[in-house]
Amino acid sequence: MKTKIFCIALSFVLFVSFNIPNVNFSKIPVFIDGETLTFRLHYSGIITGGEAKITAKKTQLNGREVFHTVVTGKTTGAIDWIYKVYDVYESFFDPVTNLPDKAIRNIREGGYRYYDEVMFNQEEMYVVSQRNGKVSVPKNTLDMASVLFYVRRLDLSKLKENDIIPLDTYFGDDLFPFYIVYKGRETISIGSGKYNCFKFVPIVEPGRVFQKKDDMTIWFSDDDNKIPISIKFDIWAGSFRCDLIKFENLKYPLTAKIK
Repeated sequence: MKTKIFCIALSFVLFVSFNIPNVNFSKIPVFIDGETLTFRLHYSGIITGGEAKITAKKTQLNGREVFHTVVTGKTTGAIDWIYKVYDVYESFFDPVTNLPDKAIRNIREGGYRYYDEVMFNQEEMYVVSQRNGKVSVPKNTLDMASVLFYVRRLDLSKLKENDIIPLDTYFGDDLFPFYIVYKGRETISIGSGKYNCFKFVPIVEPGRVFQKKDDMTIWFSDDDNKIPISIKFDIWAGSFRCDLIKFENLKYPLTAKIK
């Protein structure tokens, strides 16, 4: 109930305060079979305590070709001894529309376990979850893993500062409207180099993890790939940052890297 109230209030504020542009979507993916992105997780800018990986591969699902994307995050080193985390998000989505047919969420954080598989019926606008049964959803509903790839297929160059991209997602046993606010171009420096980026602030729900609705920032490369370069989380326990350390099988040259 709290989530639904937050979403209603947020929708009102955003639609009053920000502009929602018409952004062109590319039916041709900007990523290819075999793309792999590897990130290192830093805590409070000092402690290295984890690794994340995003992969995209072509496969078959129910007799047709789809992209199978997997987002994994795990703790490493001393932090892994203190509090072990191994989270996996998977999405099977259409190569043309980027809309998911299936999503898997497998969470292991300390003693907490969560597993769910969700099948999407995009034509009849519903999902079937192992945990929650059949749920009606809006047209073009995404899962969290497919969101990253969907945004990369948008023409980000035409956006103006404070434009928002509204997306509908099914996440955590519930429908969750997801808004990404464009904050302009920015050049950032991380361990692997210096990059020209598009900067976005996804609107998150304050509460158990985040203190404010703008406590998350994502930088995408300002080139044809539009890969995530860095992701920052400001949470009650401190600041976490995932920085790109390795990339493989990109479709285009990474011209956003300038040093």
